[in-house]
Amino acid sequence: MEKIIIKSSKRKEMIDITGVISRIIQKSGVKKGICFIFVPHTTCGITINENADPSVKQDILSFLCKIAPEDSRYTHTEGNSDAHIQSAITGQSLFVIIDEGNLQLGTWQGIFLCEFDGPRTRNVWIQIMDFRS
Repeated sequence: MEKIIIKSSKRKEMIDITGVISRIIQKSGVKKGICFIFVPHTTCGITINENADPSVKQDILSFLCKIAPEDSRYTHTEGNSDAHIQSAITGQSLFVIIDEGNLQLGTWQGIFLCEFDGPRTRNVWIQIMDFRS
C-alpha cells in the first residue's frame, strides 16, 4: 500500500490528485489491475469528475454547500457538521481500472480529494491489485 499526504489550503476545495496516483501506478509496474483509493477522514472525500474546466469544481462545492450549509442548526458541536455531511455524499473510496499500466479514466475525468473542513493535512491510501495473466 502507498500512502500520500495532501495539504489543503482552504476550508472547501477539490484538489486534483490524478497525476500523483498515475505516477504511483507507473512506479508499481502493474499493467492490468485495479487501483483502490481511500481517504481515512470523516470530513474529507474523494471523487472522479471533470478536470478540464475549473468551474465544475466550484459548481460542485457550491451545490454541496447548499445541501449542507455551514451555518445550519446542527447538533454536532464541533462546528463542522456540514463537512461530515458533504463527505458522506462524496464518499471516502473509489476504484479505477488499470490497463496497459495506465488509469482508465474518461477523456475529461480526474481524481479529486475533496476537502470540506480545511485547511488540513490529509492522507490518501492507494492499494493496487495486479491482475497478471
